[in-house]
Amino acid sequence: VQLQASGGGLVQAGGSLRLSCAASGRTFSSYDVGWFRQASGKEREFVATITRSGGSTTYADSVKDRFTISRDNAKNTVYLQIDSLKPEDTAVYSCAAGYIVDSTAGRYPWNYAYWGQGTLVTVSS
Repeated sequence: VQLQASGGGLVQAGGSLRLSCAASGRTFSSYDVGWFRQASGKEREFVATITRSGGSTTYADSVKDRFTISRDNAKNTVYLQIDSLKPEDTAVYSCAAGYIVDSTAGRYPWNYAYWGQGTLVTVSS
């Protein structure tokens, strides 16, 4: 499966963005999907993950209550709604797909087999 993230941009603190992760391939609904981000000079960080059916989601503590992950398998797309943006949310956001055994495993990038190019989110103060 091939993934492409989009929807990033420059936004003021307190604003919102909706990122999309579009996938090719008929088997997209078979994969769990995660969002990760990497700020300049920092390690990649887990953001959120959603199971293949969309029935379960997991968030990093730093983003829960502000970020919402969802998916539309009919459109082969996973979304990340980002609200109340903060300057520390500035990063390249990437989506990944794989078979994830549980919510803990979903936090680690090495458990995902497929990655898309990221989209840059810049939050100004």
